[in-house]
Amino acid sequence: MSDFLQIALGVVVHKGQYLVAQRKKHQHQGGKWEFPGGKVEQGETLEQALVRELQEEVGIKPTQFQHLITVEHTYPDLSVQLNTWYVTEFQGIAQSGESQMIKWVSVEELSQLTFPEANQPIVQAVFQKLNPQN
Repeated sequence: MSDFLQIALGVVVHKGQYLVAQRKKHQHQGGKWEFPGGKVEQGETLEQALVRELQEEVGIKPTQFQHLITVEHTYPDLSVQLNTWYVTEFQGIAQSGESQMIKWVSVEELSQLTFPEANQPIVQAVFQKLNPQN
């Protein structure tokens, strides 16, 4: 597990819309869209990292969330473990805290955005959550 870069992500949903952020061009997978979050720091639980990262990146404090999916993915230059939470309640108003573009999108728009390959199972998990019979 320590071979993977530990990431805590939040699939933040509000009034049927999902919060996404665009990776900066100079970052790994730059220009692609992602769910907000970031690296888990040493000594932090996944939940603590989620709360800290959402506050730093998009200015919200998640207050109601549940585990959605954990994805392990290896790129040619990096291995990541995406620990993903479905955030249904939060305090604050979402705004970019790290100068990346953020926006609210419908579930239909999620399927039209370009996400890093590791994020594809997360998008599928969102669709599965909304349509459990499929």
